[in-house]
Amino acid sequence: MRATKPFTIQSRPALSHNRMPATLPIPVFVYLSSIILPISFELGSFHLSAIRLFLIVIIIPLGVNLLRGCYGKLLATDLLFTLHIAWVITALIINDTPGVIQSFGSIGLEFLGGYLVGRAYIRDQKSFVALCKLFGVLIAVCLPVALFEALTGIAVVIAVLDQLPWISAPTDLEIQRRLGIERVQLSFEHPIHWGLFNSFAAALCFIGLKTTYSLWIRSVLLGCAVLGSVLSVSSGAIISILLQMGIIAWAYIFHNLHRKWLILLITILAAYVSVDLASNRTPLQVFMSYATFSAHSAYWRSTIFDWGLLNIQMQPFFGLGFKDWLRPEWMHTPSIDNFWLLIAMRFGVPAFSFLIFGYGWALWRISQRNFDHLPAIKAHRQAWIICVIGLGFALTTVHIWGAIYSLTFFIVGSGMWLVTTGTKGAVTAPTKVGPIISPRAPNLTYCRTNPTLAYSRRRNR
Repeated sequence: MRATKPFTIQSRPALSHNRMPATLPIPVFVYLSSIILPISFELGSFHLSAIRLFLIVIIIPLGVNLLRGCYGKLLATDLLFTLHIAWVITALIINDTPGVIQSFGSIGLEFLGGYLVGRAYIRDQKSFVALCKLFGVLIAVCLPVALFEALTGIAVVIAVLDQLPWISAPTDLEIQRRLGIERVQLSFEHPIHWGLFNSFAAALCFIGLKTTYSLWIRSVLLGCAVLGSVLSVSSGAIISILLQMGIIAWAYIFHNLHRKWLILLITILAAYVSVDLASNRTPLQVFMSYATFSAHSAYWRSTIFDWGLLNIQMQPFFGLGFKDWLRPEWMHTPSIDNFWLLIAMRFGVPAFSFLIFGYGWALWRISQRNFDHLPAIKAHRQAWIICVIGLGFALTTVHIWGAIYSLTFFIVGSGMWLVTTGTKGAVTAPTKVGPIISPRAPNLTYCRTNPTLAYSRRRNR
């Protein structure tokens, strides 16, 4: 019996999952639509966006259903993310933050709401495939508009949304050109966010659709994601894409190597130690020098990191809230291009710890699952892990807020079904019982004993 390779790039789908109905739950479609078209409006003293309004309606039912076990057993990430938000609201109250209710409402809604939408509605293989397909469609459709904006400097989507009555769109930012092109913002609040949106699609489309689309279709989608990220001219987004492509290449080249991931980790640690010993700069400073577009940006981010740590040492438990942070007088802007660092500075080390451990536990637990007997689900697991690792590194060089902040933790939530799928008591989305008859996919039978692989091809005797 021929052994199945753990990772291969195939020119054609190995299984007929593209012939299976892959439907995306309506709430997820509404959620992603509100991400890509971020309209907002004023309601009294509150500024509400479409995504916040949607999450206000849906977050309580989703939270109650999560506690009732409707989406499977409670996981460590569920608890840790909840503790993170609880510590955030405590820190805001202790720091006497003005408008604490509105501040917490936006942070809590976007963080927990996004995570719960992914946790609740992406519950099986079919919904995950549908999500990957939608990401592919969105980046392919948006790319021509992004190219036009890069060449002309006209943010078409924002300009159109601004013409609609009673609503507002994100501000069309006047940002200096980089590499001779305009930094594409599309419909997001910053070009960085548009770049990160594309980086989500890289592994999800190329690896997540491995058993659905042929190699050339997935390569085209990957190319669209890479080009979209490059048009943002954001080092964080480009780092995420390059890291994902590097991991994909490593997995393909060493697919026959049993401990390839352990070897990769040891190689990274050895490189870190070597740089630390050979250079008169810290490994972080060396990384920043190559992860930015100029030496000035590298020095600036290194200084932000050093002074950020000093601020954390001064207020380790509840942070600074939204108060200004201590820095040299010549640092005229309070901007901090490091999401993880800013969380610790604003809300304290406990809030950072709950968040990073919840994020890390999900990665660790899903990476421990063995799906060698389920090649399609194994591909989905690899896609999600690569995407989340790339995103985690990118967040060390950028800050996120608003719609892309919510989408980041939606992506985390959308992979949590991989923790329990195929185990006793796993809860998935409702599936049709019975055979599917299709002229293009003959000899398909329903397998009741293994609902994860619902359909298997009969072996010709």
